[in-house]
Amino acid sequence: MASIKVIQKSKVLSSGEYPIYLQIIKYGKVKRISLNLSCPKDEWDGNEFKRNHPNYIKRNRLLNKFKERAYAVIDEFSVNGIDFTLSEFENKFRNKRKGNVTTVLEFWDERINDLRKSHKTGNARAYKDVKNSFFKFNKNKNILFRDITPKLLDKYEVYLRNRKNTDGGISLKMRTIRALYNYAIKMGEANAQNYPFRVYKISKLKGKNVKRALTVSEFKKFEALDLNKHPHLTDTKYMFLFSFYLRGINYVDMMKLEWKNIEDGKVYYKRSKTGKIFIIKILEPVQKILDYYKVQNRNTPYVFPILGKVGLEPMQIEYRKDKMLKVFNRELKEIASIQGINKNITSYVARHSYATIMKYKGIRTDVISESMGHANLDVTNSYLKEFENDIIDDANEKLLDL
Repeated sequence: MASIKVIQKSKVLSSGEYPIYLQIIKYGKVKRISLNLSCPKDEWDGNEFKRNHPNYIKRNRLLNKFKERAYAVIDEFSVNGIDFTLSEFENKFRNKRKGNVTTVLEFWDERINDLRKSHKTGNARAYKDVKNSFFKFNKNKNILFRDITPKLLDKYEVYLRNRKNTDGGISLKMRTIRALYNYAIKMGEANAQNYPFRVYKISKLKGKNVKRALTVSEFKKFEALDLNKHPHLTDTKYMFLFSFYLRGINYVDMMKLEWKNIEDGKVYYKRSKTGKIFIIKILEPVQKILDYYKVQNRNTPYVFPILGKVGLEPMQIEYRKDKMLKVFNRELKEIASIQGINKNITSYVARHSYATIMKYKGIRTDVISESMGHANLDVTNSYLKEFENDIIDDANEKLLDL
């Protein structure tokens, strides 16, 4: 239990007076906080101003307010179940944090709200999902950022593995927590000295290298799907091919693509993830897909039948995207099964296939990187890792020719 007291320090000021401090003692540790008050020794009576001080009534009222504020700070920590440090007490007492010591839950909710206000609904939903998972693991305990330790993260990882989470899923959750912690440090709500990710390494969660790109022969099988036999798969086939031939345009950007973005034989769009502007020449397969949707003359500005109508709220768009993306990925797996492609095809596979097949065609990595709008070659090389592994495997098989 912490104790509060107002004291006069013995070190004299240049004015000849002695400073008044608020003293808090907890677990034998002492913190003294200046109240910007002072008086001569003979005007102080142990814990308040004497009557001989010119403004003793006002000054003593002020001291009482300081003590009330100190006890209110302690009470708030207690109500929230927080075993505070003396530095955290001082921060709150001095109103460095707008009068509040922000818990992880409070800061997390604020971050989600900020993302929603910025119309970053996808990120907001991801943050919310990870928040719900983390606090379910932590049994809804109200904690501060310093309580997120490497040990706690290890326990959370075990918790997730016991619930059949993959390395990729665990990595995504940990990266979200790391991003939140980094932002908290930036905003002054967390101490960089307590940063847990110097010890807990997310890089260990890379997992096995799962093949995501289609080979040339697999892509040709996909392209050869007979829509006369499987008409219900038309939209899924066309959107996958559109993504491939448009340098791996992702699902969200296809969803938002409007007819006004198509002009003079080119597709113009801004990538949602990076904000980069793309201007891409329309190839023959893309033109055939555009012609197919144009003649439908749907009463909507969108090229593809995903959103349906304009004027949806950001959260409505997000839910619609999630719903339709699940259908898209499910039908991609159906196409793979029909065409004898032994791979787990998802929306991302079109983008990876574009990069890998371009490399097989002899296109330089820097050109592929530029065409896909990657920030650097490292990103592109991660896409082409599978290509490199296949080349090594092919070279290794030459040992059989000895």
